[in-house]
Amino acid sequence: MDDVRLTLAFDLAALRRLSDPARVVADAKQWSEHVGVVTDRPPHVLTKFTREHAIDHALAPEPAPAVESLEHAREHFETGRYVHVGTREEHEGRAERVGWEYLEIAEAAELAGWGLETPDEADDANRMETSTDDWP
Repeated sequence: MDDVRLTLAFDLAALRRLSDPARVVADAKQWSEHVGVVTDRPPHVLTKFTREHAIDHALAPEPAPAVESLEHAREHFETGRYVHVGTREEHEGRAERVGWEYLEIAEAAELAGWGLETPDEADDANRMETSTDDWP
């Protein structure tokens, strides 16, 4: 039975590409044992995003690179699968090096029926968020 249990970690950059990140995380919790969010950005950036979008997740923001957060989660959550949902820009093979499967956000969204913002909308949203996301 353990091989069907899943720990799922979204990269913050991947969540920012989704039209409704809170709904996506809530949906993922229906079929995942643990759902978390990781980023290489400072912890307060992740905290701000999750607070603004009312996202409750299983991983505490750490002042460590995302790959270390993935390693930490794998040590603490015993499930049969570990899947990291990210973006090509952020990926660089890191997830596989620490025992996680990698799934690109566009493919995950298609498989799960999640809405992605158009590239123009995502760029505008990221520009607006990154201009102030260093503030708590």
